[in-house]
Amino acid sequence: MTKPVKKVVILGGGTAGWMAAALLQKVVGPIIDVELVESEAIGTVGVGEATIPPIKLVNQVLGFNEAEFIKETNATIKLAIKFENWKRQGESYYHTFGAPGKSFAFCHFHHFWKRAVDNGYSESLWDFDLNYLCCEEGKFAQINSKDPILDLVYAYHFDASLYAKYLRKLAEGFGVTRTEGMVQKVEQNEQGYIEALHLKSGQKIAGDLFIDCSGFKGLLIQETLGAGFDDWSHWLPCDRAVAVPSERFEHTAPYTRSIAHSAGWQWRIPLQHRNGNGLVYSSSHYDEQDAMDLIMQNLESEPLDDPRVIRFKTGRRRKQWHRNVVSVGLSSGFLEPLESTSIHLIQSAIVRLIQLFPHQGIDDANVAEYNRQSKVEFEQIRDFLILHYHLNERDDSQFWRDLREMEIPDTLAHKMSLFAESGGLFREQNDLFLEPSWMQVMMGQGIMPKDYHPIANNMPQDKLFAMLNEILRVKREPLSKLPMHDAFLKTYCDSYRG
Repeated sequence: MTKPVKKVVILGGGTAGWMAAALLQKVVGPIIDVELVESEAIGTVGVGEATIPPIKLVNQVLGFNEAEFIKETNATIKLAIKFENWKRQGESYYHTFGAPGKSFAFCHFHHFWKRAVDNGYSESLWDFDLNYLCCEEGKFAQINSKDPILDLVYAYHFDASLYAKYLRKLAEGFGVTRTEGMVQKVEQNEQGYIEALHLKSGQKIAGDLFIDCSGFKGLLIQETLGAGFDDWSHWLPCDRAVAVPSERFEHTAPYTRSIAHSAGWQWRIPLQHRNGNGLVYSSSHYDEQDAMDLIMQNLESEPLDDPRVIRFKTGRRRKQWHRNVVSVGLSSGFLEPLESTSIHLIQSAIVRLIQLFPHQGIDDANVAEYNRQSKVEFEQIRDFLILHYHLNERDDSQFWRDLREMEIPDTLAHKMSLFAESGGLFREQNDLFLEPSWMQVMMGQGIMPKDYHPIANNMPQDKLFAMLNEILRVKREPLSKLPMHDAFLKTYCDSYRG
């Protein structure tokens, strides 16, 4: 065990650095000092503009006023991701944050629906999902109901650079010290633990625990400590992204679009002041100019800047906590933004560190548990991303054929087999994605279970159909009262006077 942790030094700003600074100072509080070192000369990737619902918990802990946050970051509401051309060209489905139908003891709703469909029922499973219904009509408002059937689960799209600035303002208000500078030398002790950062200005920043938010470079975790890297590009071969902003649309959709192309996919993220666009692709199938041409030809509004290329390798840092360095954000690994998990992985890394915070000194047990949990989390998300690629019926390119035919992790193969045979879904411990998420993607990509759970046979068919129709009525009832998404944003932002 090392000496007690009194000083935490964070290297790097952006969303990762400033979220770490704000949460540590806010939650761990007066027992530590937090100093963040960053340089204005070093840019951030800054394309993590779509989020998932757990971000709301972090925002609440930090004391966000939601209307202020939405206004300050030009945020919009996100209810789902619409996947287009993923199964086959010309077809689409939604992965929503909601769940179809209602909860039943010991048996998921889709089993009842499957029995009904087998007996001639014609309504889509998605018709029972309030998030889907709101996406299709472009509507949103918070529904104040005690009935869980009317839960409208949401997250946000926002300008990542504005979000980082917002976090910085909060963090500095909590007492975080910011130091401008670039690292020239990393000082280590005889055991290899980092003692201090020496800046080009001559300043020395000493600390007990260091958080590496230096991006893909991994200046502390990799270049200094050599923590290693597990490469997953054989499962997820996309290794480039081209990003470009464009003018906003007149009507703002409350969902992200993910549009598959012959060797990758395109994101379209609506913000209040612009659209975020990008193409994630395999450099073995597109050269850089091809990728730039493809994204520019598929913009639906005028570009606001030149496209920029981001290079990455899919995988994870083998030891995300090594000695007295914890890697957060891109320094800890990278999973492409297909399911908007980048900011969540920042959040979960910081929360995990807080839960295992080594205030009396760093010990092997805490480090091992942190690394065990982070490994499981990355692998579970990895499997969910592979699922989208592997379950495809496209025959227009070798890219999709190779992904369909490749060997996949045993953990994913088991989930797919279980669902295909009986509709079985079981959430692994701490899996970020709940059963409805796995179900929507597997069904959206083409798996229809052969069977359903026998509990679904416990009511006569006429009562089953009547129950389903009543759930449809309840789900659809709020729609006529909900405002359009843009109208909600205007009213909500205007409600905050500052």
